[in-house]
Order: sequence, then C-alpha cells, then structure tokens
Amino acid sequence: FSSKLPKILTNVSFWKDFEGFKKLFHRFLQEKGPSIDWAKIQRPPKDSIQPYEKIKLKGLPADVASSLNKLAVVKLNGGLGTSMGCKGPKSLISVRNENTFLDLTVQQIEHLNKSYNADVPLVLMNSFNTDEDTKKILQKYTHHHVKIHTFNQSRYPRINKESLLPVATNMGLTGENEEAWYPPGHGDIYTSFFNSGLLDKLIAEGKEYIFVSNIDNLGATVDLHILNHLMNQPSDKRCEFVMEVTDKTRADVKGGTLTQYDGKLRLLEIAQVPKAHVDEFKSVTKFKIFNTNNLWISLPAIKRLHVKNAMDMEIIVNPKTLEGGLNVIQLETAVGAAMKSFDNVLGINVPRSRFLPVKTTSDLLLVMSNLYSMNAGSLTMSPKREFPTTPHVKLGSSFTKVRDFLKRFESIPDMLELDHLTVSGDVTFGKQVTLKGTVIIIANHGDRIDIPAGAILENKIVSGNLRILDH
Repeated sequence: FSSKLPKILTNVSFWKDFEGFKKLFHRFLQEKGPSIDWAKIQRPPKDSIQPYEKIKLKGLPADVASSLNKLAVVKLNGGLGTSMGCKGPKSLISVRNENTFLDLTVQQIEHLNKSYNADVPLVLMNSFNTDEDTKKILQKYTHHHVKIHTFNQSRYPRINKESLLPVATNMGLTGENEEAWYPPGHGDIYTSFFNSGLLDKLIAEGKEYIFVSNIDNLGATVDLHILNHLMNQPSDKRCEFVMEVTDKTRADVKGGTLTQYDGKLRLLEIAQVPKAHVDEFKSVTKFKIFNTNNLWISLPAIKRLHVKNAMDMEIIVNPKTLEGGLNVIQLETAVGAAMKSFDNVLGINVPRSRFLPVKTTSDLLLVMSNLYSMNAGSLTMSPKREFPTTPHVKLGSSFTKVRDFLKRFESIPDMLELDHLTVSGDVTFGKQVTLKGTVIIIANHGDRIDIPAGAILENKIVSGNLRILDH
C-alpha cells in the first residue's frame, strides 16, 4: 500500500470522494430504523404545488434571452445501457432517426441558443462508468452553438453486507475490483458539482439556476414559462428549488411523491415507507402526483448549503448481489431529497408530456413511432393522435436488448390509434404494420409468429403459430 501512497496523495478527487463516503457511511452506521414517522405525513398545502397552466398564463417577457443567460442545463449522465442490452453510456443509444439521447439534448439547447441569441451551456454529470466514452463523443459537437462542460460523480466502494467492510482491495477498476465501486446516486450532484469547481465557474459567469433532469427523459426540455416564473419572483421570495411533478397513473405507483412533513415540503420515496404503509403510498387517491426528476435549483443556494454542510438527504440502502454471489450494499442519495434543505420551494404540476423516460425497449418503441413528431431535438405527441395518453406497451423478453428489438421490426408499426400492446415470445413484424385498439400477440414456447407486411391489427389477439412463408 505504501508504494501506492504517493500516487493516491496526489489524487485530490480520491480524497474528496473518500471524505464524502466517510460522512455517508458514518451517518448510515448511526441511523437506525425508518427515517420517517408515518403519522407526521400530511398532504402538501394547496399553494405549495402550482398547476402549470397557472404559470403559463403569465405569458413570456419580450426579453427571453436575459433569463436564458442565467440558466445552465444539467443532464444526469452516469448510467450505462446495460438494462437495454447495450455497452457503454445509455446516452449514446440511438432513439430516433439515428439520434442518440445526447444528440437530441444538444439539438434542443442549440435551437434555444440560436432562436433567442442566448448562451445556455450544457453540463453533463458523468460517472466513472460513462466519462471516457462520453468525452470521446463530445468532439463531434465542437462546432455546435452550445458550450459543453462535464464533471464526474463521486466513486464510492461497495460494502460487504455481512462485515460492513469495503469489498475493494485497491483503487483499481479492473479484475477483482471491477464490481467493487459504484456512483452513489444522483444526490451526489451537489458535492461533485461543488468539488469540480464548475459551480463557482457558472456563478462567476452570471448563471443563477440549473435545470436538472435525467438524460433518458425525452420530455425534459427547457420550459420558458417555468424559467420566467423563477426569474420574476421578488428577490426575498425567490424560489430556490422547483420540482416538476405530474399526475400519477397506475404505471407510476412506485414514483416518489411530495408531502408536508415537519412544516416542510418533502420528497417521499417508496424506499422510506414503512412496509405496513406501502399500499397506502401506492394509492392514486391519497398521493396523486409523483416526481419527474425535472428540477430547477438555485446555484447560490447550492453553494450556501454545501459550505454550511446543511444539505440533508436520506440515505438509500441499495442491496446488490455481485457476480460471484457476494451480497453487498451501496449507499446512495437522490437529488430531489435535498428539497427540504432549500428555502421557498415549489412543486409545479406539469403535463405528462414532460415525463417521457426511455427505460426499456417498450418505451423505445413508443418514441420511435409515429405517435411523436420531432422538431429541433424535441419530441411532441403527434396532432393526429386523437387522445393525449400514450399507449401501454409491454414487450416480452425476446425484445429486451435493443439489437434484438430492432431485428424484430422491419419497420416501426403505425401506432396512432393504439391503446394497448402486449407481445410475448418469438414474434416479428413486417413492414408497414398498423396496430389499433388493444393488440395482444403471444407466441407459445417453440412457436413463432410473423406479422405480415401491411397487416392491420385492430382489437386482435394473435396466438399459436402464425408463420407466413414465401415459396
């Protein structure tokens, strides 16, 4: 170890990470029992969550550029594409006309900057998993009208569940240590952003707010009405933290919600809920909204809270099993959990269109289809769709990996009139298939179903073995 010491001593970021981990681990050892008292949870006061329509009514000022010049866009870019069967950063997966999540983000901000002659920079929070690949790809945006900055999330050691000791044997990321490290959730943004020096740099450039969102949420574009609302508060009542929430549907029962707790507006995540109350938490009637993780946060406020060490976020204990079967835990925090530390916080109930995450190939099918039209990197629901809800799509395990998914569709079906699609088993789709209403296609084990080119399926259940062969 002593031979490695000089190298480690010069690695300032290692020591900063180590300090951060020490604090988090210390808190974890001290805190016992649930972090909340269910009896104290109340519904948020009426005026603490504003409807988006009310904010939109104010209209926009003549000088949008001066507000935009006080904004930076931060995208959470720490995740890999493994859940969709892809190597490397998730942000480099193609989602629409060969455009990746990152391409679409750059196009959106470039369009804003050009339209309003503004200077909104893009900031990517990478992790040690995504940093190298992301930086390589950033070269292609050199001539775009967007300044791009990156900083790295911390790197913390995974902990053996039994001994509570780190499983890493040295600082390396390869070999036996490949699975020993992890990025500690997006709540780490405040510390990493501050430590990188970028926070101070942006404040010095006159930036006042960051708009933070997940890079895989294609609905998270810069909203000028919300920005205008932030900029036009009286200086002593300035919102320091705005969370965009949207109405819960049955698909969102696990999403974090806003509650009033000890006189503060607070994010409540399912992991914090005592087991006896989980069903109540999932109820669409009691908790009607959930957090989209689109957040508008004051830069001077982040600095103030960080310097005072007053950023309070609950610890999320995430259990994992490593490839060799070892049970570990990783300690994480969530960016929205710090809400209660800020002053003058607000929830804004936004349209569902601002929450369009692509977590699975079922989501990918929706965003690749004619349900959406694309303009300057932004996806909007096609005006040809008669109702504003997105169809419910459930693709089986044969479609999990992007590569397999693409092989099974000769072209993406017309889904303008689709309500529900379930596909299971070995199923392929020919060119120009149209799906309407409720369509369920189930190929039993050993069978294969080929939906022929040009087929129109409306309220159909297809099962068994449908194989159309040319002869």
